[in-house]
Amino acid sequence: MPSFPSPFGSDESDLFDEYDEFVSDHVPRPGEFLEPHDLLTGADHVAFHRLTRDCFEDRKVYDMTFNYNLARLNLDTRHTSAGYRYAVERDDADDADDAVESEDIDRVLRAEFTPTTPFCPQTHTLTIGSFRAWNGLSERHEYDLVRVRAAPMHHQSEAINEQLADLEETYLETGDVTADPEDDAEIGSNSRDRSMKNEGPGRGSTDAPF
Repeated sequence: MPSFPSPFGSDESDLFDEYDEFVSDHVPRPGEFLEPHDLLTGADHVAFHRLTRDCFEDRKVYDMTFNYNLARLNLDTRHTSAGYRYAVERDDADDADDAVESEDIDRVLRAEFTPTTPFCPQTHTLTIGSFRAWNGLSERHEYDLVRVRAAPMHHQSEAINEQLADLEETYLETGDVTADPEDDAEIGSNSRDRSMKNEGPGRGSTDAPF
């Protein structure tokens, strides 16, 4: 009987690309948040993504479905359209309206997260965790700010990105990456989750991290 790889934290090396290689067919396509800017590819993408792995490990940014460091999602050949893409922000880009402005920042990196499905319940938590990891450990990289957004394919991307922009503004004003976003009770949960929560513990636990 043939065996099937488990999607939950499998360590089989043939399922993953290496951190020191850039496989263009195994990374998400950049969305509107990145397109007008200088997209990282090849060695530049690899270098920042290896740093990302270390930042995420220190701050415990883990995908709870697959039970691994979120940076590894980019290498998972079962999900070749999921993970992070990066671009260095250009001052002359035409999409200034999607950025929080500050006179105190010079070099900015944009990071766009594409989840495995449009209804991924972790996208809200993972993007906030990523923002806190990159900006809370800013001494490890050359950027004054890393902006984070969810790709528009996610069904709650607009609400998630509004909260990420609010966190970004708070960070630029105070230097604090730990602030909690406001009005986030419904983000990351679907109608079934909310129904279970409203009906009480008899229908399921409310202690899940995502």
